[in-house]
Amino acid sequence: MPIIRTPQEFNEDELFVDLRAMFDYPLYLKCEGFNFAGSVKLKAALSMVDAAERDGRLNRDSVLVESSSGNLGMALSMIASVRGYQFICVVDPRTNLSTRQLIETLGGKVHMITEPSPDTGFLGARLDYVRELCASSPRYVWLNQHANPDNWRAHYRTTGPAIHRQFPDLDVLFVGAGTTGTLMGCARYFKEHRPAARIVAVDSVGSVTFGGEPGSRMIPGLGAGVRPALLDETFVDDVVHVPEIDTVRTCHRLARGGFLFGGSTGTVVSGAAAWLAEHRRGKDVVAVAVSPDLGDRYLDTIYQSAWVRDIYGADALDAVERLTPPNAIATGVR
Repeated sequence: MPIIRTPQEFNEDELFVDLRAMFDYPLYLKCEGFNFAGSVKLKAALSMVDAAERDGRLNRDSVLVESSSGNLGMALSMIASVRGYQFICVVDPRTNLSTRQLIETLGGKVHMITEPSPDTGFLGARLDYVRELCASSPRYVWLNQHANPDNWRAHYRTTGPAIHRQFPDLDVLFVGAGTTGTLMGCARYFKEHRPAARIVAVDSVGSVTFGGEPGSRMIPGLGAGVRPALLDETFVDDVVHVPEIDTVRTCHRLARGGFLFGGSTGTVVSGAAAWLAEHRRGKDVVAVAVSPDLGDRYLDTIYQSAWVRDIYGADALDAVERLTPPNAIATGVR
């Protein structure tokens, strides 16, 4: 039994869900939501804060400031509360209400950007505000998850090795692309330690990360309106773009099996299933996908039928409602 003194000391790093019965593909889902911050972003947050402290950038008078769609803000708010820093999280309207409330409950402040930049969307507008704030006083310290190498280093040290320990013969790894910290850390690790593994990035339709056309996106987490500075495409073997309606349907399909995951997980699983159907149908394959968070913070959006139908159309969930009952899926009955 682990005994801890601070919340960031605990993170379940060895839990995988076998999705074969639910999706008919040999896909293992690495669950990163079982820590006190509730997401994979705890690793990046801790790595970046520790590095800033070692470098002397953070001191008792510092005010942490970060642009976040939610999960990193939650993780930084938790760490800031433990270590005595003030924290300002810059968000936009897509950030879930429950996440904003959690950040404030832990002592952080939330600044909402209400108007997107005409060229770079909400992300660009958030980053512009952070730059202006930092220029106003040296007290503000921006860790900048979008360009900070300690973001991907966290996953090079932890997430990649954890997957490799459980699946030494890994064939394909699916990782969602947000800041690309998780993607780059895992990709760099496997290119060194298991070069035969294929790295597939999963992105949202409407994201510009891999050169796609910018478009409206309502689900926070994956995708970007500004190309992430951390991204190095030489480490990526393939890219899958997932429409948000497929993200929503996949989340509901997982929920029918008793697993409540977040929007980023729905995107990654949907992209993984589509890629496996096209490239590895009927073949034995060892495939792993990374699940960034759980679904409790999405109850008012992805898992709210009225919200889904208002955004994506009256028939958005019809395909999910026709699914085989979960007990039939679990027992293999058709």
